[in-house]
Amino acid sequence: MGADIPYLTLDPAVEAAIRADRAAGRTSPHRTPDAAVIRREPNPHDEATLTRPAFARDIEKILNVPAYNRYAGKTQVFSLVEDDDICRRGLHVQLVGRIARGIGELLGLNCHLIEAIALGHDVGHTPFGHAGERYLGKVFRERTGRFFNHNVHSVRVLDKLYRRNVSLQTLDGVLCHNGEFACQVLELGSMPDFAALDEAVARCGADEREIGSLRPSTLEGCVVRVSDMIAYVGKDRQDALDRGVLDSLDAFESDYLGTDNARIINNMTVDIVNSSYGTDRIAMSEAAFADLKRAKRQNYELIYDREGMTEDAGNVVEEMFARLFERLAADVEAGDESSPVFRHHVARLCAKSRSIDAAAYLAEGTDQVVCDYLASMTDDYFLALYRHLFPHDRLAVAVRGYCADL
Repeated sequence: MGADIPYLTLDPAVEAAIRADRAAGRTSPHRTPDAAVIRREPNPHDEATLTRPAFARDIEKILNVPAYNRYAGKTQVFSLVEDDDICRRGLHVQLVGRIARGIGELLGLNCHLIEAIALGHDVGHTPFGHAGERYLGKVFRERTGRFFNHNVHSVRVLDKLYRRNVSLQTLDGVLCHNGEFACQVLELGSMPDFAALDEAVARCGADEREIGSLRPSTLEGCVVRVSDMIAYVGKDRQDALDRGVLDSLDAFESDYLGTDNARIINNMTVDIVNSSYGTDRIAMSEAAFADLKRAKRQNYELIYDREGMTEDAGNVVEEMFARLFERLAADVEAGDESSPVFRHHVARLCAKSRSIDAAAYLAEGTDQVVCDYLASMTDDYFLALYRHLFPHDRLAVAVRGYCADL
């Protein structure tokens, strides 16, 4: 079983080469150098300095975007439960960053770029996790014919809504991070300029299959993408144990990675470094890839299909998304500036974005404005807004409170 699987160690030859590189001050020849940074606007204020290197600036930009604050109130896996000890999306992005930097340091990559991608990769995520993404995507698709994906929306948040002049390399990593598509070998994609980025974003909105074809154009982006999977596979099991969804880890099978969070992180890290060191791609062994796919599949069977939203509650929340979308869209069409969509979204966005004009933003279309607003919400804000707009409505969800087990 998983508990009997040992903690892997680096191949002695790889470990020796890494130590020699560090002693000589060498980095990977495939590392993204700070000098390669590309920004949409040639803003002198964004030029790199010794105290604020190119991609470190992206980290600071992302940390100070208002949408970053809302990570703390967004579901990672378990919705409709008060529990300060389970992982929210804010902790998830930090865990992804920690794992990715660990791999990146060993491979001699640019850890500032890695951290920027990791911290920004879910900033456009919806409330209620992947269930919320499905619900918002469904109504958006019905109204517009376009597809909603949280990674694409994360790029929109950083590049269009708040316009922080985040680098092309960071935005590329955010766009291409989708951790639902496991690959044994991640070969580099191509994202030479912002025109290519804009085209990729447009394709994703037009064709749902496009997401699966995306590949990061930097090794740093590839590391974050695989670290996203590493971060959630084991941690979600730990949270499921704490929530009582699982009695133990004995139901999981493993031949190589282990079944617990610590072993999965260690063994995936070691395997990726052993398989990728000195190359121009991020890879894992066949054994690791097979075990990772099985781990993800078993997580779906044992956790995600029971992810804290019962089937009935999920149906209720889906209907809430549809009703809120319809109501807010009507307010936008009517120009009702007393509506929350104007007071809590348009006005605040214009105040915080520095460069967005309300009229120009509204000209993007009612459905896009409402989609932006709903995606920005925390779980609690979504529920509070629904109660405010529909105080006598029959729809309601029960949140499992802190003292429910007492």
